Amino acid sequence: MSGHLHHPPVREPGPRHPHWLGRRLLTVAVVLAVVGTAAVATVRHFQAGPFVDPQSVNQLERHSQFNGDDPGLVAASKQAAADGDTKASQVLERIDGVATGLWLTPERYPTPADVRAYVVSVVADADPAGTVPVFVVYGIPDRDCTGQLSAGGLSADAYLPWVDAIADSVARADQAVVVLEPDALPSAIQCNVVDQRVQLMASAVDALRDAGVTTYVDAGHSDWVSPDQLAPLLERVGVGSVRGFTTNVSNYQPTSAETAYAEQLSGLLDGAHYLIDTGRNGAGAGAVTDWCNPSGQALGREPGYLDDGSALDAYVWIKPVGESDGTCNGGPAAGQLWVQRAVELAEAAGW
Repeated sequence: MSGHLHHPPVREPGPRHPHWLGRRLLTVAVVLAVVGTAAVATVRHFQAGPFVDPQSVNQLERHSQFNGDDPGLVAASKQAAADGDTKASQVLERIDGVATGLWLTPERYPTPADVRAYVVSVVADADPAGTVPVFVVYGIPDRDCTGQLSAGGLSADAYLPWVDAIADSVARADQAVVVLEPDALPSAIQCNVVDQRVQLMASAVDALRDAGVTTYVDAGHSDWVSPDQLAPLLERVGVGSVRGFTTNVSNYQPTSAETAYAEQLSGLLDGAHYLIDTGRNGAGAGAVTDWCNPSGQALGREPGYLDDGSALDAYVWIKPVGESDGTCNGGPAAGQLWVQRAVELAEAAGW
């Protein structure tokens, strides 16, 4: 569990018409009759050579992650400076300089048109700089059914059109990454909604894959559901057809434990690649059992690609590190900036 909230009928998983066919065509190369249907071989306009499957590419190795200014952090830094707290101002400014995930929630972007407009605006900023936006899709029905501090999400009927809008708009980017539904699969086991959630997640994976979006499905963390329990669910939603999975999103588990957990999962999933959220796991102790604003934590390793021979694609800060997990241990509502805690985490990390 972790605190995440940031500012059609269910379709069975299966092949769907690719969203990108017809949108990014340079030429129609060949028309083939396959099982009585026509397939069109295409080349995207931004590709200089043959089509490259985006699921086969580590986007965070090839490009820097996109980082847009966080207005809350910028304002807090200026206020700290005005109050004479130079250290806090500098820490907040430095945190703002580290790329984090861009969370797509129905609370902030309630309709397909709303979420599409935001994604398109980010892509317009990221593409000219050659950077990779990392979008986090967080709108599954009955979201955070275990913790309730980020409870919400869309209805089943509204969810897939919303995800389709995300897939279609992210596909316009030269390069981008989507992290799909933090905690959704591990919590489905505890909340006894496995079948319903797997159906929705599989259709979401379909939409993102067919749109050509590099996708990672969330896999919880090392102190929650075991790899043996989770791997079958990841297989059912189609993780084998996308880039891989994420771990430790919005959580505090040490990198060593997350790496061991992720490598076990990868081994059960034919070598699926993974990302680890290291934003707030710098304390380096054992398992952290309190997921909601626990004390004694620190910022972790800053984001970056690492070639260590494992299936790890990169360390990332998926959750913005200055945001609260929820109204627990003195924190404000989930997703709100908590300046005091942000400074504490940074100072504990030696900033």
